[in-house]
Amino acid sequence: MLEDRTLAGLSPTPWPAAYPKGYAVVDVETTGLARDDRIISAAVYRLDARGEVEDHWYTLVNPERDPGPVWIHGLTSDALEGAPLFADIAEEFAVRLADRVLVAHNAVFDWQMIAREYARAQREAPVRQRLCTIALAKELDLPLPNHKLESLAAHFGVVQQRAHHALDDARVLAEAFRPSLRAAAAGGMRLPLLECRPLTEWSDRPVPRQQSGGNSGYRAGSWRPSRKRPACPYPNPGRYEDGKRLKQGMRVAFSGDTSTDRELLEDRATEAGLHVATSLSRLTSLLVTNDPDSGTSKVVKARQYGTPVVDEAAFGQLLRDLEPAESR
Repeated sequence: MLEDRTLAGLSPTPWPAAYPKGYAVVDVETTGLARDDRIISAAVYRLDARGEVEDHWYTLVNPERDPGPVWIHGLTSDALEGAPLFADIAEEFAVRLADRVLVAHNAVFDWQMIAREYARAQREAPVRQRLCTIALAKELDLPLPNHKLESLAAHFGVVQQRAHHALDDARVLAEAFRPSLRAAAAGGMRLPLLECRPLTEWSDRPVPRQQSGGNSGYRAGSWRPSRKRPACPYPNPGRYEDGKRLKQGMRVAFSGDTSTDRELLEDRATEAGLHVATSLSRLTSLLVTNDPDSGTSKVVKARQYGTPVVDEAAFGQLLRDLEPAESR
């Protein structure tokens, strides 16, 4: 078992009663990073309340389309040909996730890919909370050169054998999560848990399945297809003021992890008549973030410019009572 270096020399401390009873450490490999990409393999390590491994599970998934960046995950169309469809493994996957906190490295990505697959299968993933190990590493102030999985693994002395293989990535993350969890418990730290809301909105565009079998024709530049939004038809009325209503034409920026798919949030804002900004400037009316204490460039600029900040839940309430733009 991995030596818990973080707690070396510390006397035992009571385990926080408010901590979750169990965790599902998850990794999924996908055909790409966009909203219409698909899962091609998935792995789950189930851990008990103290981070000890109970069991693990792994499966390939046939995406019924081009497998994407084969040079990264190594899974060709031929390798996935006889694999089950997601609908075929949805029940077993759900059993592994049920009543546990989903733990992943960049958890918003894994959660959104899983939630979309369950939505396509007309089901709901049994996940109510997630924990991102990047956010946990930041809370613990670990001395990492960056927040890649390999850096977290190296910090805790975990040897990675097959990077970008779902089962090995999940194993590595489970081994690195255990000492992180114990360090948080020893310090009485509140875990950075986020709510996972069931996905009811999603979209797909047909993607031709690769026929050649060997090398994928998926271009690296096609991972994030550009989505040009229509120009906001209303002038910017200025800054949002606390206690007042959002007004059509206001410039809204988003930063950090969100419970709802980021693109869906942006779509809702656009449809409501807001201007969705990709960066933050002095003209930005409002920043939406669930982590106002983070050091992202948008949060830093918001502090510098005095830009109002609200969390995702508050933004959702504001969207329900939007003030129409003044008629010209």
